[in-house]
Amino acid sequence: MNDHTRTNAVAPPRSGDPTGWRADRAASNGWEHGTLRRATVHGVRLYNAGEFHESHDCFEDEWYNYGRGTPESAFLHGMVQVAAGAYKHFDFKDDAGMRSLFDTALGYLTGLPRDYYGVDVDDVRRTVEAALSDPTVLAGWQIELDGGEPTASERDFAYAEALEH
Repeated sequence: MNDHTRTNAVAPPRSGDPTGWRADRAASNGWEHGTLRRATVHGVRLYNAGEFHESHDCFEDEWYNYGRGTPESAFLHGMVQVAAGAYKHFDFKDDAGMRSLFDTALGYLTGLPRDYYGVDVDDVRRTVEAALSDPTVLAGWQIELDGGEPTASERDFAYAEALEH
């Protein structure tokens, strides 16, 4: 594990045994990359609140910590594309742009474990793929994290705001 991706400011998963976490690992409260988990929690919550630009920023900022070709990079890059595609669809009514971003997202998310850092990646892939032909499936869709659909709080907005500085 890289020291720069450790943080004890993240909690263990609320349920399950996601890829990236191990109960017997002391550093980062069991997370291989605690900063990845932290960015994922904030990014998912913001996405679920309809704050797609801020969600994108959470995933993108963390993505820069990982080299090309790593599962961490693929996951984060895929989630950047998912958030950007939703932003295109909902904020700009640009479904052609959404489809392009979602096609790219599927490429990055292919081959990742079903439960990666708490995200139900299988559900993300299914929904993104379905949205390519029917963008209405995005209405009301929430990204699952630790078996739930969390939404943003002030802490999540503060996290995203701090990334801009």
